[in-house]
Amino acid sequence: MNFLRGVMGGQSAGAQPSGAETIQKLCDRVASSTLLDDRRDAVRALKSLSKKYRLEVGFQAMEHLISVLQTDRSDSEIIGYALDTLYNIVSNDLEEEEQEENSQKQVDDLGRQFTEIFIKQQENVTLLLTFLEEFDFHVRWPGVKLLTSLLKQQGPQVQQIILVSPMGVSRLMDLLADSREVIRNDGVLLLQQLTKSNAAIQKIVAFENAFERLLDIVTDEGNSDGGIVVEDCLLLLQNLLKNNNSNQNFFKEGSYIQRMKPWFEVGDDNSGWSAQKVTNLHLMLQLVRVLVSPTNPPGATSSCQKTMFHCGLLQQLCTILMATGVPADILTETINTVSEVIRGCQINQDYFASVNAPSNPPRPAIVVLLMSMVNERQPFVLRCAVLYCFQCYLYKNQKGQGEIVSTLLPSTIDATGNSVSAGQLLCGGLFSTDSVSNWCAAVALAHALQENATLKEQLLRVQLATSIGNPPVSLLQQCTNILSQGSKVQTRVGLLMLLCTWLSDCPIAVTHFLHNSANIPFLTGQIAENLGEEEQLVQGLCALLLGICIYYNDNSLENCRKEKLKQLIEKRIGKENFIEKLGFISKHELYSRAAQKPQPSFSSPDHMMFDHEFTKLVKELEGIITKAIYKSSEEDKQEEEVKKSLEQHDNIVTHYKKVIREQDQQLEELKQKVNTLKSQNEQLQTAVTQQMSQIQQHKDQYNLLKVQLGKDNQHHSSHSDMLQMNGIQPEEISKLRQEIEELKNKHEALQGQLREKDSVIENLKSLQSETGTTEHSSQIAASAGLEQANELRRELEALRIQIQSPSSDISKLQSEKQELLQQMNTASVPALGDSSAITAAKNSELEGRLLQEIKELKSEVKALSEEKALLKQHLDSINSTVAVLQDEKSKLHQEVTESKKEQDDLLVLLADQDQKILALKNKLKELGEPVEDEDDTESGDQGDEDEDGEEED
Repeated sequence: MNFLRGVMGGQSAGAQPSGAETIQKLCDRVASSTLLDDRRDAVRALKSLSKKYRLEVGFQAMEHLISVLQTDRSDSEIIGYALDTLYNIVSNDLEEEEQEENSQKQVDDLGRQFTEIFIKQQENVTLLLTFLEEFDFHVRWPGVKLLTSLLKQQGPQVQQIILVSPMGVSRLMDLLADSREVIRNDGVLLLQQLTKSNAAIQKIVAFENAFERLLDIVTDEGNSDGGIVVEDCLLLLQNLLKNNNSNQNFFKEGSYIQRMKPWFEVGDDNSGWSAQKVTNLHLMLQLVRVLVSPTNPPGATSSCQKTMFHCGLLQQLCTILMATGVPADILTETINTVSEVIRGCQINQDYFASVNAPSNPPRPAIVVLLMSMVNERQPFVLRCAVLYCFQCYLYKNQKGQGEIVSTLLPSTIDATGNSVSAGQLLCGGLFSTDSVSNWCAAVALAHALQENATLKEQLLRVQLATSIGNPPVSLLQQCTNILSQGSKVQTRVGLLMLLCTWLSDCPIAVTHFLHNSANIPFLTGQIAENLGEEEQLVQGLCALLLGICIYYNDNSLENCRKEKLKQLIEKRIGKENFIEKLGFISKHELYSRAAQKPQPSFSSPDHMMFDHEFTKLVKELEGIITKAIYKSSEEDKQEEEVKKSLEQHDNIVTHYKKVIREQDQQLEELKQKVNTLKSQNEQLQTAVTQQMSQIQQHKDQYNLLKVQLGKDNQHHSSHSDMLQMNGIQPEEISKLRQEIEELKNKHEALQGQLREKDSVIENLKSLQSETGTTEHSSQIAASAGLEQANELRRELEALRIQIQSPSSDISKLQSEKQELLQQMNTASVPALGDSSAITAAKNSELEGRLLQEIKELKSEVKALSEEKALLKQHLDSINSTVAVLQDEKSKLHQEVTESKKEQDDLLVLLADQDQKILALKNKLKELGEPVEDEDDTESGDQGDEDEDGEEED
């Protein structure tokens, strides 16, 4: 209050006396008048004076205006005047003349003070929310403006009041559905202020269908071609989504990402973009980045990235990236947006690698972007964006890293020189005269090696041709040569970061680096010197590189072992001085800035010193190197032993993992085979079932025909006469008889073959019984042959059953045929009194039936012949089996003869061992082996009987 009185006194001294008096009279009139018209006129007069006499009106009339809002709610006109007056008091949006007279700070303080007075009573804000439900334009619009101004002045306090008010946020959301664009647009501005830095209100607004309504407004206004309303909607969407994981997830699950794709549809003619379109598209790109920001949870970011690929949003962004005529700031922001959409997402990174620029011949988009990065004539911000895009493409992308490094290897370089590769561009930028290009190329190449020991080793093979006539130099050596030449600080910092990334966790690269005898003296000389502040950063990086050479040294070089390098540091630099120089890196201001976020953002090229991923490496290695410097040789040996044991353990684990992986593959293959066999078995079973059903159908049809033929016996004589006249019956019957006789003969032949096979099997059995008295190995072979013979016998029995079944069918058919012949021979001639028409009809019917029966018999005979062919094939397979058994029999005979010869030799040479043989026989008897002489005699007699039986057959 003292502040308000002071300001009022200062302002009233210069104002006309009639102004303050008029305001006082108007306030009295508002407070004391009983007529509504008088109060309305007084409030309207206060409104007209509120801009010029803001302090006096606010100090004297605010209480009366709030009273009017409470008591005169039925009159919309006076409520509108009161709300407009309060807005003029609270708002800081003064005219230019007012701003010239009053300082901006004083105006801000005045608006904040009046706002505090108004919201001190929370009922005032609740009352204001009720006015927003009124449809009357003169009430609703001033209420929206007043609440927006209150939020601008005292945002957190007003947000809290609205949050605890029943249905407070829901009432404000209804403003977006107002058909009057002025209220709708100001409602968007109100929600912008309401959702600032308040996650709870952001969630409520989002679940009140804000996304749907805002996207509809953007679409209705023409997307990026719309006016400032589109800009306001995009700002509100950013408020709702930024750093709010719940709303981001709701936005993705609501399929709202798909609705963003039409925003980025640009035509071929991109000239003449308006400033509003540039602003709108810039905000749209920022909204995409909010959803895939690296600061978001990894799972949510990955989900949004995949959705953007599948809905075509990434493809649309790449189209803008490769389009011509796009403004520079939009192109830069598009590159940054594509960077974060592909960062760490393999499917998006693969797609980006396949994008080609519309040139002749087409070039990969990565190559075109790298050409811009190493071009010093391009804007600095654009070059930083390209570097960020390249870093995001390689982030957790070993496939992409390998493709970049492969363009540097000798076997993949294009000898014709027609196309420029990414590796050639990086090497060109690494050794150019522009320090920014040096730094960017070094950082880009370091990202190609990030956490990939294989590529670090492969990069050692890269050879560079420095000049004509001189031998090629390795890339590692060329980097150290440029370091020793004393180039710019920015160039040396970039090369040192590349070398540190290259040598870390790669002992082979460390060995190559130490193999050059000039490198270690150069590093120690740089660290030991007392240089200015600019060179301290280079000294710290040199100390880090030397520490990496110590920690990752495998002691393969005698002159550069860990212990000798430590002694060199202690002698020339001092351990404390070395650690102090190493600490210069993390204490640097630019290091702290780079460690905050992955995107390289620098205010000027001079501040481009550190990379975000490199800061992580420094943080990881600083403590390790410090410990390694102070370790003794014994501790180093123990650490090496532990490392070796861990490596062995890892190798064992890797081996077993490989074995398990192979077994899993074999198991999967076997499962697939089992499934295939199951499916084949099911198919065969269904085929068998179908065939059985068809056979049953044919049998039923045959039985039906036979029954029908029995009912028409009285017509057989006339029918036979007719058939004899036609010359059909005798020929068909004779053919059937011949086929039946042939089948009988074949059946007897098959039975003869079966008997021959039985005799062969009996011979094999007798032979196996004879060989039963030989050694244990021959007994096993004989038992195996016996089992095979038994299996063959079972198969032959099954074949005999199969042969008997068609023979029974043949006999049945023959008996039925004989019955039919008898019936036809004994049938009488039909009466001559029947009419010729009836006889002809019956004769034709009988002729058709008999012809059909003959066809059925032919089909049966054909089926029997097919079955006969199958039996022949089965007999052939049995013959082959018998041949195999005969071969085995001959082998067994040979083994028996050989064993007999060996036994004769043993009996001659070892006659004195009879007692031992008898003891062994007794043991065999105890074990149940058949070694008695009687059993042998019986088996021999049985074999003779079997042979005699076979000869008789």
